[in-house]
Amino acid sequence: MIYRYSGHSGVQLPVLSLGLWHNFGDVDCFDESVRMILKAFDSGICHFDLANNYGPPPGSAETNFGRIFHGYLESHRDEVFISSKAGHRMWEGVYGDGCSRKNIIASCDQSLRRTGLEYFDVFYCHRYDGVTPVEESMQALIDIVRQGKALYVGISKFPPEQQLQAYELLREAHVPCLLSQYRCSLFDRKAQRSNFHLAADAGSGIVCFSPLAQGLLTGKYDGGIPSGSRAAKESGFLKVSQVTEGRVEAARQLGEVARRRGQTLAQMALAWVLNDERVTSVILGTSSARQLESNINALANLSFSEEELQEINTIVADEALSF
Repeated sequence: MIYRYSGHSGVQLPVLSLGLWHNFGDVDCFDESVRMILKAFDSGICHFDLANNYGPPPGSAETNFGRIFHGYLESHRDEVFISSKAGHRMWEGVYGDGCSRKNIIASCDQSLRRTGLEYFDVFYCHRYDGVTPVEESMQALIDIVRQGKALYVGISKFPPEQQLQAYELLREAHVPCLLSQYRCSLFDRKAQRSNFHLAADAGSGIVCFSPLAQGLLTGKYDGGIPSGSRAAKESGFLKVSQVTEGRVEAARQLGEVARRRGQTLAQMALAWVLNDERVTSVILGTSSARQLESNINALANLSFSEEELQEINTIVADEALSF
């Protein structure tokens, strides 16, 4: 495994992390979840990324992770880095959604109970909700650290203006933002253009999620929508309407570049995100230990020639591919 420092801090993360957004809920195979987490740990992936609403149902990913962690990895607590988040809808009612102090602190307490952990290594504000003052959300994170419930704090998906405001507030409180989490892939380069430089300048590490565009950058949709895929699942976040002819054709062309590099399309897509040196880690969302192993093999070839990058940029230049 390769490790990179998180911004200006002394914390190193593996360049590939395991995310539990999908495939770790109560609707999924628990035994396969065990295999994926243990495969990740044995491969040097020590960063596990959670959120309070991951499932389905919401909360079940944290509960299942806690079962697996305490059953197999509890003696390795100081060798792993565990993150969780709050800010999206978790339970019904006015206090179950958003980024108020009420919601963030209650969510952190609930997440600790579900996982059975004494603290998180980093706790994120999962989004800017457009209503709560950034000062209120950041003070909640600051207090979570001072109460010993998390070692570090992070932000996720904040627009540039609020992103800068969050960095300043946290820096003034001497609880700097360790990590900034944004979606990034060959089909989604918006954060790379608008947010990465702000994070890097502030000394925050960058963690990228959805590097395979919910599976569109794997080649699995070349022949239509297979059963069991994210687009085919009722609980999936990839919609059938997003599997457009243009994206499928672009994925086919990218797959040709990957084959010439001796990689699968998924491996090349991961390597492309990691080619940005500002990126600390990329979150993998896998459905099996076998798929996880294949993704880890992306590390065998992370470098690109100028010609390859130019060809890739030409293929993904159409803004209609972005989502």
